[in-house]
Formats: sequence, structure tokens, C-alpha cells
Amino acid sequence: MMIEIATVLFPVVLCALLGAIWAHTRTGYDSDFVSRLVLNIGAPCLMLSVLGQVDIDPQVFGQTALACVLVTVLMTLPGIIVPRMLGDSVRTYLPSFLFPNVGNMGLPVCMLAFGEQGLALALAFFMMLSVAHFPVGILLAGGKDAGGLSGVARMPIMYAILLSVILVISGARLPEFLNNAVALIGGMTIPLMLITLGVSLYGLQVSGWGKAFLYSLIRILGGLAAGLLVCWFMELEGVARGVVLIQSSMPVAVFNYLFAVRYNKEPGAVAGLVVVSTFLSFAFLPVLLAVLL
Repeated sequence: MMIEIATVLFPVVLCALLGAIWAHTRTGYDSDFVSRLVLNIGAPCLMLSVLGQVDIDPQVFGQTALACVLVTVLMTLPGIIVPRMLGDSVRTYLPSFLFPNVGNMGLPVCMLAFGEQGLALALAFFMMLSVAHFPVGILLAGGKDAGGLSGVARMPIMYAILLSVILVISGARLPEFLNNAVALIGGMTIPLMLITLGVSLYGLQVSGWGKAFLYSLIRILGGLAAGLLVCWFMELEGVARGVVLIQSSMPVAVFNYLFAVRYNKEPGAVAGLVVVSTFLSFAFLPVLLAVLL
């Protein structure tokens, strides 16, 4: 199991490392252009390719979606209190508490741990969080610079999410030629985000790692505590309980860094949270899976 988890996490580390190496060569890297490309083209295609091609029981989706909402609400409390106690910006750090990496990390871990049933439940969690992540993440990071609600309404990702949810509920599918196209374009999203992350990490000061470690620890352990409370409240058992706990305790999502870059909300600090929390997952996930399995 530890080897399988390392296999899942290794591409994340490798892509970030490539970004750091690229920055070291001083070749030049336009992070603003890449973030615009990913948010306006790559991410919408990624949503359609993932959310538009799964079969999920509506009842299972509803139960897992509710668990996702409750966990997110609970994580709002430390997301507001901790930054204020440390004298940091709540708008900068709150998204890192609310939006873990339930997609490119959470989905494969749940699939490896619980098979196809686990993947289906993990996708339900992923879909629900994605619906909130983009408008909330953009508004927190961008505020007035993002154009408020009208700015969010102009984001292609929102329409991609809406179309994806319609496809899931109706059971309809994109034509094969269109699905192949969005899958191909969406495939660039995660690598570009991680390479951009590595470029930013190269310029981080060592003094920032201590705070990144503290926030990352609270993100992972706080998420697990919230997941345990929600599972107890909803009386979740078996695979559903395992998926909620895994998804709730995932590290900080890379999209949080992308928003920070796009709207200049301390991207270096957010980058530190993404990488440190991801490395902490190497040590934490095997222990959690050993308990759940």
C-alpha cells in the first residue's frame, strides 16, 4: 500500500521539481499567462472530461455531497481563527483550509483503497467541492480585482461545472469526438499547475517553511477531525466513511495556489502550504489507510 501511495504522489513532486529546475535555469516563465490559460481553458475541459463521464447513484451522491458540505463548514472555523491569531490574512489562508486536493490526489487514493465503489463516492465529494471551490476561491483571492459576482459569472469554469453536473444527473454523455477533445486539453491542467508551483517554490525563503508546516498540519489533522465528526453525526460506515475521512484530510489543493498567483495574494506562502502539506501526506496517508483497511 505504501508503494502504491508513493506511486500516486510521485508525479506531483516530480512536476513541482521540474518547475523549480526550470526557475533555476533562469530561462523565464510567465506565471500570470499560465494561470490564465489553465483557469480559462484547461480547468473547464478538465471538469467536463472528469465529471461528465461517471455514473453515480443519486442517493449515494446526495449523502456524500452532504458530508462534503458539513466538513467544509466545520473547516471554516480554524480557517478564520488560526490566521487571525497569527496575524495573517484570512482571505489568503482560508481557501487552503476549505479546499483540499480531493481531485488529482484524493480520487486515485480512494480508488486504490476501496476500488470502483470508493472512486464513485470520491467523485461525488469532488464534484460538490468543485462547485464551491471556484466561485469562493476566486472571490476570496481576487475580491474586487476579480470583478465580484459578475467576474465569477464570466469564468468559463462555472459553466463547465454546471454542464458536468447536468450530464451526471441526466446520465447523458458528450459525443465521443468532443469528449476526446476536452480530455486532451484538460490533461494539460494539472502538470501546468504543478510546474508553476515549482517555479514559485524556487524563490521561497526558508523562514516561510515553519508557518507552512503549522498551517499544513492543521489542514490535514483538522480535516480528519472534521471528517470523523461528520461521519459520527451521519452514522456513516464502511466505504462511505473511509472515503469521507480520506477526502477530508487531503493536503492543500493546487488550485488555491493558482488563484493566489492570478490575484497576487501571497502566492509564495500558499505555494509553501501546497508542497509542505503534500509531503506530510506521505507520512500521514499510510497510517490512515492502515486504520481504515
